[in-house]
Amino acid sequence: MAEALRALPAARIVAHVADAARRWRDADLPPRVRVTAEIERRLGYSTPVVDFALDRLFSGIDRDALESAIAAELGAVRALDGPLERQGLPPAWARGVERVAIVSSDTTIGVALVPAIFALCAKCDVTVKDRSDALVAAFFASLAEEHPAFARSALARPWTGGDDPHEAELFRTADVVVAFGGDEALRAIRERCGAETRFVPFGHRASIGRLTGADAAALDGALADRIVRDALLYDGEGCLSLHALFVDAGGTELERVANVLRTAGERVALEFPGGARDAAAVARTAAYRNLAEFRAASGSGAVLRARDAMLVIEPPAADGPPFLPRVLPVYAGDDDAVASYVARLRLPVQALGVVACDANSVALAARIGAVRVAPFGAMQSPPVAGHHGGRPRIADFIRWIDGA
Repeated sequence: MAEALRALPAARIVAHVADAARRWRDADLPPRVRVTAEIERRLGYSTPVVDFALDRLFSGIDRDALESAIAAELGAVRALDGPLERQGLPPAWARGVERVAIVSSDTTIGVALVPAIFALCAKCDVTVKDRSDALVAAFFASLAEEHPAFARSALARPWTGGDDPHEAELFRTADVVVAFGGDEALRAIRERCGAETRFVPFGHRASIGRLTGADAAALDGALADRIVRDALLYDGEGCLSLHALFVDAGGTELERVANVLRTAGERVALEFPGGARDAAAVARTAAYRNLAEFRAASGSGAVLRARDAMLVIEPPAADGPPFLPRVLPVYAGDDDAVASYVARLRLPVQALGVVACDANSVALAARIGAVRVAPFGAMQSPPVAGHHGGRPRIADFIRWIDGA
């Protein structure tokens, strides 16, 4: 099926992908309008949140970013077209595998689209098990409009899970299976893969923020807005959402920081209002709030509300992040406290949110196993050329053929 795609130079494939993504930056594009409404229905997010997610996704998919990511891993984009001469090494061809299967995330908007794009750039046949909003299917249709070769190599099918025999055959015969989901779902998919299938799992992870003493002293409304936006976007459901914030301050200084964050929450909640919540999430949030308010009445911590968001100051660190919609726990503690918290809870960390991406923050990221360090306000906007989950972007979809 990939013969038509393999006949195209990789640089041309990249250009077609970038052109399709450019069209999807238009919020009035009819397929995007339809998909936006479907995502809102599926996830319950508000329109501003979905629009932000799609703008972020497609603005990052451009020709320079894709070519830079590919060249960084393979040496040059043309390595996908045939043997590449390499100084001090044998010539080698980064030939894409035949079949790639990708299982979309149940929450993060469009996260499966990026590995699909890189697999297509590697000239693989790609099948994505899409969610009910059919975002991937709609974008693949745009790719087919760019060039007919994509019509047979880029396929999206509804995700059913369970014992679907068609999915079992897909996973058994795929050369690479990429899957997003929780531990149980990933184990079930892995068990259905072939013996030599390359399995690339992306499990649920958390992201942590840290304010040093100097950061806390300098906290103003603009920085607080960026911190709170990272916590409230997508109602805290994404692996890049801010799930807990550590502040190296105490007493009246911690109280001041909390109040600045609460005021920011009032502003950000207007810009990005919360979505619809199911009864179970409402009940869990109410129980968490009631317990926090009981502790506060007993003199331990505080609860600050900002419209539909909530900051819980100094909850028990042993409980870990609550992973509740629009709830941000704030702890007093330095870098050692962050490291102890993550280690004690065996918390898989995606991103470390900081004010400055300096040597100290990178060292802390290494201590806690984070795979990304990001300034507040950019936690939810990873570059397309970045290493999601700490993995390569395109290398998982190729096999090297050495020429000598």
